[in-house]
Amino acid sequence: MTLFTKTASILTTSLFLTGMSMSSLADWELDGERSTVQFMSVKNASVAELHHFRSITGGISDTGAAQVALDLDSVETLVPIRNQRMRELLFETVRFPAAILRAEVPKSLSELPVGETRDTAIEVEVDLHGAKQSYTTEVLVTRLKDGGLQVVISEPLLVKAADFGLADGIEVLREVAGLQSISTAVPVSGQLVFVPDSE
Repeated sequence: MTLFTKTASILTTSLFLTGMSMSSLADWELDGERSTVQFMSVKNASVAELHHFRSITGGISDTGAAQVALDLDSVETLVPIRNQRMRELLFETVRFPAAILRAEVPKSLSELPVGETRDTAIEVEVDLHGAKQSYTTEVLVTRLKDGGLQVVISEPLLVKAADFGLADGIEVLREVAGLQSISTAVPVSGQLVFVPDSE
């Protein structure tokens, strides 16, 4: 079984930066087909597995407020029964269907030229399983040729299950799967692409 969590959930994630000045910032929409948020779980101390969420939505408002939602029912571990257990026993998606990532677009990223990449630190708030935590992470922001913005988490978020009330759920997963251990600290990474809102 592999664990979880929010992430990321985080991740992440998120992030959301535009390479335009705040005064000229328009609405941006997350391109779900080109975006991904991943998290790694470690079982029995040495077996690492990478998972992701199939459904991600979000955008950046004209005021620079960014938000990304991870549909926790879309968690994908490549093992159907494990997906189901994570949804029901860990995330409890009936009560908590999504993880929300929020951030503010830094003014320092104004007027990023096409093809240029900038490394910067941003603060991301993660809202998961009824709890909120803030993280500072490094991201690489690139202005794409099609006018979009690519945000890559270059320094994975280290999400601790206990911070979101998920430690008990992980223990249940461990028992059900008959494992010796499942890590309760999970690195979350990702790549997000935002495009100008066509509306």
